[in-house]
Amino acid sequence: MNANDRTPADLLRSALASDPGRPLVTFYDDATGERVELSVATFANWVAKTANLLQGDLSAEPGDRAVLLLPAHWQTAVWLLACSSVGVVADVGGDPASADLVVSGPDSLDAARACSGERIALALRPLGGRFPQPPDGFADYAVEVPGQGDQFAPYAPVDPDEVALVVDGVELTGAEVVARAREDAGRLERAGGGEGGVRVLSGLSYGTWDGLSAGLFAALAGGGSVVLCRNLERLGESGLEKRVEDERVGVVRR
Repeated sequence: MNANDRTPADLLRSALASDPGRPLVTFYDDATGERVELSVATFANWVAKTANLLQGDLSAEPGDRAVLLLPAHWQTAVWLLACSSVGVVADVGGDPASADLVVSGPDSLDAARACSGERIALALRPLGGRFPQPPDGFADYAVEVPGQGDQFAPYAPVDPDEVALVVDGVELTGAEVVARAREDAGRLERAGGGEGGVRVLSGLSYGTWDGLSAGLFAALAGGGSVVLCRNLERLGESGLEKRVEDERVGVVRR
């Protein structure tokens, strides 16, 4: 943990400098059987590519608002950190009609069309697969992101005291996100036995702070890792117990 970190992107940079090979996000979709594990380095590479897409191809600038109509998913986590890297406000589940750009999963495309700015669609298919047919009026993330650069540098410094995240109607600056995440990381460590770097299994929605923290931000702030589970209710109690054991989970949030 670096005391100088003031934005979520700072937390990721510190994690990358400290231990790039450690697992950061392990994602399960219990409706499809998908499992993806991303180290800090792999996750940071996706974030850099996505931030380059945002800043370059989409011409996003600090203060622009990106509405994320996405479930708790590893690619959603990437977008949250990419927005922080550029200085774009990540508005989770907000109103697309008032957004500068919208990022939508396959189930919210109709709502996303209310955005008059740039529209990006995520198929959320296993292995980051693309849509069989790109949705009309959207750029397919899986088509656009692979060719982006692996290193990212913002055109302008990101101000930690500007709004970085909107969730459940609450606006948080980058510094506030970091402060909250650090507090939550401490609580999770205590719940997990007091050891640093706790591994948290989260089945919570990304539509609340608790879900975002348990499913991403606290792990970044505390040197831990996340087992992020979509459609966890399909797993059953015995399946959950096995996953907790197999993934060496210290804390469960659902």
